[in-house]
Amino acid sequence: MLMLWRGRLSDTGESVEVRTKDGRITAITHIPLDDAPCVSSSDLPWISSGWIDLQVNGFGGYDLNGTVTSQGDIEGVTKALHKRGVALYLPTVITGSYDRMRQAFSALSQYSQSGLYGSASLAGIHMEGPYLSGEDGSRGAHPREYIRNPDWAEFQQLQDAAGGLIKMVTLAPEREGSIPFIRQLVKAGVVVAIGHTMATAEQLDQAADAGATVSTHLGNGSQPVLPRHPNYIWQQLAEDRLWATFIPDGHHLAPPVLKAMLRAKRDKAVLVSDAVMFAGMAAGRYSSLIGGEVELTAAGRLHTVENPAILAGSASSLDIGIANAVRYTDMSLAEAVSAVTSRPAEVLDTPQWGELKIGHPANLTLFAYDESTSDLVVQETVVAGESVYRSK
Repeated sequence: MLMLWRGRLSDTGESVEVRTKDGRITAITHIPLDDAPCVSSSDLPWISSGWIDLQVNGFGGYDLNGTVTSQGDIEGVTKALHKRGVALYLPTVITGSYDRMRQAFSALSQYSQSGLYGSASLAGIHMEGPYLSGEDGSRGAHPREYIRNPDWAEFQQLQDAAGGLIKMVTLAPEREGSIPFIRQLVKAGVVVAIGHTMATAEQLDQAADAGATVSTHLGNGSQPVLPRHPNYIWQQLAEDRLWATFIPDGHHLAPPVLKAMLRAKRDKAVLVSDAVMFAGMAAGRYSSLIGGEVELTAAGRLHTVENPAILAGSASSLDIGIANAVRYTDMSLAEAVSAVTSRPAEVLDTPQWGELKIGHPANLTLFAYDESTSDLVVQETVVAGESVYRSK
């Protein structure tokens, strides 16, 4: 089916018409607005390739890490993300018992292959844990009783349950057996990320040598108090071989910290939501399998009740993160959009997901942006040539 969308490219500002057929981009043509006096560039939304979120645990009351991950949970999360401009995402399964994690992987695999609503939006699965630091602070809200050393046989069984969809694994390189495990993951085509760690500089260097390429939500999943230097945050910031994901919700990283870190990583910085099931919900106290008793404040900060200094994931979304990155740092709109399109696509070694080019998948995000306030409003999300969300 032939479809077309009009907008201003987020990287150049050029007004274009994007034509698609059978889920692929077939043409991108310049709109000569001078020849169409009834249309001005300000009438057109911004347009980019579909936004990609590499870390989503849940959203809007739907949990991907509950006792049972249902098809309804996955559909609910996907619909909520579409409203926030996300076309592709990595559902994230975090530390838990083998049986719970396996069930989640199996459910996600089934949904991905089902052809149901938004199944094309599942770009793979992010496995965050259970091979993480067990120390308070660094382990975050991951349950200590299930944290363990890497086990290649266990991972293969989980990957089988996932139908091969595990595309990213976050681990702590100081755990026994981590370095050879990283090599095995890389050989199997899995992206290895470092996170929830207390690794030394030597251990971090060994991880990068073995093929780790990403730092997961850098600056978080760490102890509340660290030596000024050296420490594992500075080490990862300075490691040019590592991409870094950041949570720009205004709580995980204070605005000046986010600004400094984005400057340090430059074009290897990626924005993620790290959204959990409480994202988009009213302030209050909630309970979940992961994190236990948590509190969501009116300002949108989500923390454990037991220790308010420990965050329990994000209650924000990627559209807010993009706006915050522009508002609080010296990132331009074009750079912030790149941090949710071409950069995460490059991390996953799927550049076709992050660029608007003929022949690439027809994943698009159209949005309004107010330069005076940095407010951003998603107008439409397109996945494989199909409009999955359109504002009224």
